[in-house]
Amino acid sequence: MKSLSFLIASFLLNVIAVNAYPVPDNITDNVVKAIKAMDADQLSIYFSETVDLKAGESDGSYSKTQAKIIFQKFFKDYPLISFSLNHQGSSNDGSKYFIGTYKTAKTDYRVYVLMKSNDDQMRIQEIQFEEE
Repeated sequence: MKSLSFLIASFLLNVIAVNAYPVPDNITDNVVKAIKAMDADQLSIYFSETVDLKAGESDGSYSKTQAKIIFQKFFKDYPLISFSLNHQGSSNDGSKYFIGTYKTAKTDYRVYVLMKSNDDQMRIQEIQFEEE
């Protein structure tokens, strides 16, 4: 009887622990979390080797390292007040995308992120922060 009580208690504690600390389960959640934290290092983990981006005065194709530096500057120059995820979806080819709003004290930006599978992992191919 004690072992059954112990198993039930262990199960309940595991359920509580898992629900108390939810972990983002997909790339969209992780990318949104990085944007909300204004964390270019974390965001760059999801960049493909070449990224098409538009942010601030930068507009073009950049290496993963260059894109990270651009976002470090962008997040510093345009600190976030709030971010909202407006729409997300996927296409028949397996790519994922989302559209959000990045609000700063000066202006709002429409955010578009396109992610495609690369080496069996989803990677950001395109990311745009366009002034609204």
